[in-house]
Amino acid sequence: MAPITDHPQRYKLANELHARPFPALKAPGFAVFLAVKPPKDAATSDRKIARAHLLDLLDRFGADHPHPDATHYFGQLGKYRLKWEQHTEFVTYTMFGEDVSDRAFEPSMFDVFPEDWLRQAPGVRVTSALFRVERLEDKTEIARKVDSWLVRESLSVSSVLDGAAVVAADFRIDQAGHMRFAIFVSEKTGARRIGRVVQRVCEMETYKAMSMLGFARTQNMLTRLGEIDGELTGLVEAMSHEEVPADVTLKDLLSISAELENMLAKSSFRFGATGAYEALVNQRISVLREQRFQGRQTIAEFMLRRFNPSMRTVHSVQSRLRDMAQAATRAGELLRTRVDVERSNQNQKLLESMDRRADQQLRLQTTVEGLSIVAISYYAVNLAAYVAYPFTGVVGMSKGQVLALLTPVVVLSMWAMVRRIRKRFH
Repeated sequence: MAPITDHPQRYKLANELHARPFPALKAPGFAVFLAVKPPKDAATSDRKIARAHLLDLLDRFGADHPHPDATHYFGQLGKYRLKWEQHTEFVTYTMFGEDVSDRAFEPSMFDVFPEDWLRQAPGVRVTSALFRVERLEDKTEIARKVDSWLVRESLSVSSVLDGAAVVAADFRIDQAGHMRFAIFVSEKTGARRIGRVVQRVCEMETYKAMSMLGFARTQNMLTRLGEIDGELTGLVEAMSHEEVPADVTLKDLLSISAELENMLAKSSFRFGATGAYEALVNQRISVLREQRFQGRQTIAEFMLRRFNPSMRTVHSVQSRLRDMAQAATRAGELLRTRVDVERSNQNQKLLESMDRRADQQLRLQTTVEGLSIVAISYYAVNLAAYVAYPFTGVVGMSKGQVLALLTPVVVLSMWAMVRRIRKRFH
């Protein structure tokens, strides 16, 4: 019996679940992270450009190239290890190295990426981060270090993965332009688990930065939305005043409705992406299984106080924009109904006016026909009289008697003829 036929993409889809292994990182060690996004139309940008930029970096270190259709790469670049991933809107580079400098978060850590290569990046930096990984020491020593390294006002410190590590961050951009994350791991925490922690924090930071792009979009829209809201309210109120021409109001209303639909169409992708990125941020935080460290705020608490309000603003503006577009559409439909009713009334009045004019024309026509009978009869009598005058002597009648005799005969004949013609054409 012939074997069963597999789906053409069965193996490809099954292997996709194992295609992005977590990196391994020993302590002490460091990681440098970079996320780059095309400045415009990122979701539809040519991915070959980002791939070419990656190949340029690999060629500088003599590293092997990934598969032509690959969207991820992990390999050795000299004494460092690179993890590259291509997403819908952005690409990420994470470089892993061993040992740490005496000075925490030394800006020269970012020199693992060549300066001229960074200048040629096909896009703009969404975020970049420096990671310092050390062995878990005394809690007091950890607290002293993070207080000296990071900004206390926004500092978050959490014990994660059931005490396997302590993660500290202030979510501020330092003078060199990078976020900073300190990770302290226990002796029992393996290199792959350390790599998973770094990877999760990188993803959390990237998705947070991408989510905030939606917030930036709302800030640009709020002023105009307030103006449109006032204009829309004024137009709806004007609908109840008959002195305002409905066609003028409808024209203004259609203009506002078109602008709202345009704003909704242009922002729908960004708002949808923001919601997806927000969910990923919360998911990445949840898998860390945070526990409070020495009474400090956790990453989840920081996000609750600083990040979530921004996301609520995005959702609020999205809902407001959608509601305003629907309100403008409903108002336009009501106003169109009013315009249709007014036009129907105008058409009815026009028809009545046309009926009156037609009746007047019919009466005038009847009058003209009566007068025409008289005129025709007058000329017909005269003609008949001219014909009969030579015979007056023969019949022994005067001209007046002949004219009196011919007049009723001719008039009746003309009336009968006109009536017959009218019936023929009616």
